[in-house]
This record gives sequence, C-alpha cells and structure tokens, in this order.
Amino acid sequence: MGYIGFLISAVSLVFMLVAIIPFHGWLNWFLVPFVCIGLVTSLMGVQRNNGRVLGFIGTIVCSIVLIISAIRLIIGGGII
Repeated sequence: MGYIGFLISAVSLVFMLVAIIPFHGWLNWFLVPFVCIGLVTSLMGVQRNNGRVLGFIGTIVCSIVLIISAIRLIIGGGII
C-alpha cells in the first residue's frame, strides 16, 4: 500500500503544480478527494511493514498537497 500511496502522491503533486497556474484552479476540486485517497493509502502503507518508507514519504507529500490545495480553494472562494 505504501507504493500505491507514493504513486498517488507523486501524481497529485504534478496536478497541484498545474492547478497553481491561473485559470486552472478548478483542478483543486478533483485534487482534494484524490489526495485524501492517497493520504489514506499512504497511512495504510506506514502501518504495514511493506513499503514503509515510501508510505511515509507519500504521507508527507499528500499532506503538503492537501494543505496547499485547500488554501487555494479557500482563497478562490471555493470553500467558505
């Protein structure tokens, strides 16, 4: 599960970099649920012995992406 969480976190990081570009903020609506799934799978990978390091890295990256995406939605008026 740690490998899957790391893969999801890497993909979500690329999408976050695209969502920072003006007029692409709508990607954050799809990014937040995707990152939440990645965070859960990364945490499951940390709990199990296989893929523990990648799960930990995935947890950190997903947390950072989730915070930045949520702040971007709040600033843009998407979440009140």
